[in-house]
Amino acid sequence: MSDIMKKLHEAAEYVRQMIGEEPVSIGMILGSGLGDLANELEDSVAVPYAKIPHFPVSTVPGHAGRLVAGMLGGKRVLVMQGRFHFYEGYGMDTVVFPVQMMRVLGIRNLLVTNAAGCVNTSWQPGDLMLISDHIKLIPDNPLRGINISELGERFFDMSTAYSEKLRAMAREQASKLGVVVREGIYQLFTGPSFETPAEVRFARACGADAVGMSTVPEVIAARHAGMEVLGISCLTNMAAGILDQPLNHEEVLETGERVKSTFSALVKVITAAWPV
Repeated sequence: MSDIMKKLHEAAEYVRQMIGEEPVSIGMILGSGLGDLANELEDSVAVPYAKIPHFPVSTVPGHAGRLVAGMLGGKRVLVMQGRFHFYEGYGMDTVVFPVQMMRVLGIRNLLVTNAAGCVNTSWQPGDLMLISDHIKLIPDNPLRGINISELGERFFDMSTAYSEKLRAMAREQASKLGVVVREGIYQLFTGPSFETPAEVRFARACGADAVGMSTVPEVIAARHAGMEVLGISCLTNMAAGILDQPLNHEEVLETGERVKSTFSALVKVITAAWPV
């Protein structure tokens, strides 16, 4: 067994001891300003990241930094209340460690959420976007190095990184709920600085509808491990240069707070309808 697999098993065993042996249907990662959903789980058990062997610790405002297991929409879920980012100083392999641990726990479904800057000028802050695809132009990759064959093959397909079946289900549930959801492409920038207006124009020319500093590494690791992925972006602000105003993290958190009831309701109905 490789060193990384040993660490993954040690982390997974600790989490299993804390949350119990009952299987988990869906793993979830909640981004900036969206973590309150974890407080709505029934029969929940919370595990601080700092207590999990080999786990990194989140340093970003708006990220509570704990795993929460419980029932949501009739299914048992394991929620990351806050995530890890490349800009915090972690390597890409560390950023995706929790996702790989989820797979070791037997989880085969992943919902990833994030707060993102809106590049599509036809949309507005507060909109929710189903991620149909992503763009990663930065050179690093969370799977660079020796392949962990216990998780997946060295070379793997990313043509349907975000499940078409799950997106169709999410659209149907949003329609029933009366929530308008956008659908588009998310482009990764490393942060922590916000993108420049020129970079936003470049992203739009590349076909991106939203930009952000997370999600893509986790999705790459999840797909490598054979997990089905659904991604939702909360478009918290117009990206740089679209409006004549500076960007700040407070706006991200404020918009997340404004839409959290809609976001929570949508995730609940999606979870209830998720085929597992």
